[in-house]
Amino acid sequence: MRKITYAQATLEALQEEFRRDKRVIHMSNDIPPELREEFGEERVRLTPIAESAFVGAATGAAGSGFISVVDLRMATFGFVAMDQMVNQLAKITYMFGGQARFPVLLRMSIGAGIHMAAQHSISPYAMYMNVPGLKIITPATPYDIKGLLKTAVRDPNPVICFEHSLLAPLEGEVPDGEYTLPLGEADVKRKGSDVTIVAISKMLHDALAVAGEMEKRGVSVEVIDPRSLVPLDINTIKKSVAKTGRFVVVDEACRTCGAAAEILARVTEDEDIFRKLKSTPRRVCGLDVPIPYSPPMEDYVIPDRAKIRAAVEKVVGSQA
Repeated sequence: MRKITYAQATLEALQEEFRRDKRVIHMSNDIPPELREEFGEERVRLTPIAESAFVGAATGAAGSGFISVVDLRMATFGFVAMDQMVNQLAKITYMFGGQARFPVLLRMSIGAGIHMAAQHSISPYAMYMNVPGLKIITPATPYDIKGLLKTAVRDPNPVICFEHSLLAPLEGEVPDGEYTLPLGEADVKRKGSDVTIVAISKMLHDALAVAGEMEKRGVSVEVIDPRSLVPLDINTIKKSVAKTGRFVVVDEACRTCGAAAEILARVTEDEDIFRKLKSTPRRVCGLDVPIPYSPPMEDYVIPDRAKIRAAVEKVVGSQA
């Protein structure tokens, strides 16, 4: 099977959906030249640097029969459009009693490790998880980003795709033919029997590396990528934790009120699963501080393989 990068898979997904359905339009203040060249300026709109305005325009277009794709670039730029996303787009189908649909795909870059300091390095998906009406995906591989984006474009509801900046050059196997992936379906990336790691976005690759290291020490680690945070496939995670009895959640975002806390809570509030736990579950998260510009300080505040390894060692105890 061919290998392409995460960025290439993203572009392919959009190109294929633009060709499939002429209602698909794109808005951003930084547009892909390949899209503009093939589909023209009527469908691929270069916007002013006014996020609230073009998210609102995309919402109105979606309500008028179009399918809007909006690239906000950095996730922090999304805060400028919070009223349009949270108070309008997320609620409008409900307020219309389901009589109108507003298919909008919002794309945002997230993540530290790129030395972009406090304002361009956060991963704020947990904020949006608290807003009913928004679906949220965090694809971590080229295969997943292509399949999930295509599904998101076809979804009649608003979807936010959070894409870690460091994943853009990542290569992976992607088939030539047509495929989509369902939202709300986690993927077991590595089978194991001793401990379950649930890892979000880029943290998946660090978790897989640690799983390989632990295997050499006789510890079998199962690694799950939720891929979709809303809806969340908690049943796949519960099934794994029931099998292993040990549980670690890895998330680059802040620890307090984060996605890791929500996943851990949903698993442990299940009494049957709770009784099967062999050790206290652990979270490996970013510190509750703004991301520093200094590279050594940035490295200190975000999770890494050493921190994941330490958490796994804690939950397996003497077995490690």
